[in-house]
Amino acid sequence: MKFKVAAAPISWGVSEVPGWGRILDPDQVLSEMAGLGVYATELGPPGYLPDPRTIVGRHGLELVGGFLAVPLHDSATADDSVAQAAAAARKIARAGGEIVVLAAATGLDGYDERPALDDAQWTVLIDTCRRVTEAVTAEGLRVAMHPHVGTHVETETEVERFVADSRMSLCLDTGHLLVGGTDPVALAERHPGRIGHLHLKDVRSDLATAVRNGDVGFADAVARGLFVPLGDGDVDTEAVVRSVHGAGYRGWYVLEQDTALGPDSAIGAPRRDTARSLVHLDQVFSRIQEGR
Repeated sequence: MKFKVAAAPISWGVSEVPGWGRILDPDQVLSEMAGLGVYATELGPPGYLPDPRTIVGRHGLELVGGFLAVPLHDSATADDSVAQAAAAARKIARAGGEIVVLAAATGLDGYDERPALDDAQWTVLIDTCRRVTEAVTAEGLRVAMHPHVGTHVETETEVERFVADSRMSLCLDTGHLLVGGTDPVALAERHPGRIGHLHLKDVRSDLATAVRNGDVGFADAVARGLFVPLGDGDVDTEAVVRSVHGAGYRGWYVLEQDTALGPDSAIGAPRRDTARSLVHLDQVFSRIQEGR
């Protein structure tokens, strides 16, 4: 039994959000990933790895896939969003990846504001997801919806509505789900056949509640330590892994800890925190393998 472990550039502070923080050089990030013993990476934001097959391969890694946040609810921009998804799928496929991780962007910069959708916009969102699925599968890849803070699939009500209205699988992101008010373990148990991808995060529930209540913006909460190494926060990582593994999930376990590096941040912190998460995850895997 082999668990496939990957990482993502966001754990090193690499984000698509304008003004997010210091962006480290790709070779430094991928070298540190490889040094920690992970097998693969996601792409990071658009343009971060312009030639992913070459740079990822140079560090002995594989490419899992990539994250794409585009508006899905606006009929005026739906064609462009589908085209962006198709282009992302082609890039990922050429680099040997397997999945597009989709988020229902608001169309605004960042994730701190989230206008409400009406029923007509939700209908467009679901239909655009159908079209995205067709475009991505035509390139030989899979696609999964990523419930994400500050998008139109964030809250538990929205996640359940999406599962009911769309056939697209879910990216079970343990951190974003909890911030949005969804218990990731309960979600995995309710919909075991819909989990198509997994992002493992741990979060502080106090800051998660503050974000959910609108008392703290998402970016500010990240800067204040919303995401912590696995085992240091309030997500039951072991219960999540046991649930999805028991249901037959054999995909990637992507360590993805949203990080924002300021000018005075300790540059070694992302590697240190990811290493701590790997130790915790290895212990979880060992207990499962040994039947404990």
